[in-house]
Amino acid sequence: MVQGQTPGLPQSRKPESELTGNIPESAIREELARVLSGHEFRSSKRSQDFLRYVVENTLNGHSETLKERTIGIEVFGRPASYDPSDDATVRVKAGEVRKRLGMYYAAEGLHNPVRIELPAGTYIPEFRANGVAHLESAALAPGASTPAAGTLLRRSATASPRWLAAICIIGVFFLFGAGLWIWIRGRAPLTPLDQFWAPVLQGSAPVSVCAAYVPLLGRDPNSTQGFTLFTDQFVGGGDLIAVSRLSALLTRRQRAYHVRIGNEISLHDLEVAPAIMVGYSLTHWKEISSELRYFIDASKTPVGITDHGAPTQWTLLNLPADRHTNEDYAIVSRVFHPDTHAMLVELAGITQYGTDAASDLVTTPDLMADALRGAPQDWPKKNMQLVLHVKVISGAPSSPRVVATYFW
Repeated sequence: MVQGQTPGLPQSRKPESELTGNIPESAIREELARVLSGHEFRSSKRSQDFLRYVVENTLNGHSETLKERTIGIEVFGRPASYDPSDDATVRVKAGEVRKRLGMYYAAEGLHNPVRIELPAGTYIPEFRANGVAHLESAALAPGASTPAAGTLLRRSATASPRWLAAICIIGVFFLFGAGLWIWIRGRAPLTPLDQFWAPVLQGSAPVSVCAAYVPLLGRDPNSTQGFTLFTDQFVGGGDLIAVSRLSALLTRRQRAYHVRIGNEISLHDLEVAPAIMVGYSLTHWKEISSELRYFIDASKTPVGITDHGAPTQWTLLNLPADRHTNEDYAIVSRVFHPDTHAMLVELAGITQYGTDAASDLVTTPDLMADALRGAPQDWPKKNMQLVLHVKVISGAPSSPRVVATYFW
C-alpha cells in the first residue's frame, strides 16, 4: 500500500490550479521533456513511462484516474484482473521515480525554471516554480534594489556550501554504487536478458543488425498521377530507435556488429553470422519469418498477427492511413533458423510503435524478466516467440505486455 493511502478510499484531491501552481502547461511539458532526457531517467524506460503518464493525465484534467490499479494496467500492461495487493510494481516504481526526481533536481535540474514533484502517498504530480531559478532571475532583473540583491547574495553564500556538500555526498555514493555494481556483476548469475542473447552472441563473427525499408507514397512532379511508390529509400522511425538500442546493447557487450539497411543483407550474410532483423515481417525477407507460428500478415485487412496462418484477435481494426494508433502488436522471435543454420532474432510491430516497444523489451533487463516469468525452465536452450500488446500514450509506446508465448 502507498504510504498515507487507505484502501478503498479515494485520495484527497487538490484543485488542478493548485497542482500546476498556475504554471503554463507548455512550461510544464518542456520541463517534462528535460527531466525525461536527464541522466537519472534515460536509463529507465519504465520510470519514463510512469512519469509521462501521470504528468500528461494531470495536465489533461484526469488526475482523479491516477490510482494504483489504473496505472498498473495502463502503464505496466497488467491484465484487467490485476490486484495491487498482490503486485507491488506500481508502488515500487513510484518510490523509484521520487528518488530519481530528487537526484535530478539536486544536480542536473537544480536551476530549471519548473520542478515536477511526486508527493509521498499519491500518484498525482505537482508542479512548482523553482525557487533557485526565481531568486537568480530576480537578482538579474533591471531595477532590482540593492538590499534585495544583498539579501540574495547572503542567501546564496549560505546555501551554496549545503548544495556542494549534497552533490559531493551524492557523488561519493554514486562512485561507491558503481564499484559495487561492477563487483556484483562479475559474480552475479545470468539474467533473463543475458540468457536471451547468449546464443546470438556466441562466436566472433560480427552480428548483422538489419533495418527494413518502409514503402512510402510520395509526390512525384514527373508522374502523371502525382504520386510514386518509394520502396528502397526510407526507414521507419521506430526501426531506427530499435537499431540504436540494439547497437548500444552490442557495444556494451563488446560484440562487433554491422548495421545493414534494406537490400544490403543477403542470404549468405544470414548463413555466416547471427542476425537481428528489425521490421522484416513486412519486407522481401518475410519468407523467413512467415514459416514461424506467429507472423504479421500485412496482405489482408485488418492487419494483424496470425497463428499458424489463422487470424487472431491481435489485429488493428481501424488502422488509419497515417498509421497513428493508440495501440499496437508486435512479435519478438529468437530462432536457430533451419534455412540459414544461424541464430536469428526478429523484432517487428504492425506499426513503428510495436517495433519500438519490442526493442525496448529485448534491451531492458526488468522488462525481459517480466516477459519470461512463466517460461519453462529450459527456455534459454529453445527457440521462442513472444507476442506483445503495446498501448500508445501521447505518441509514445508504453512498456509492452506479453499476450502469448511459444517455445520449441
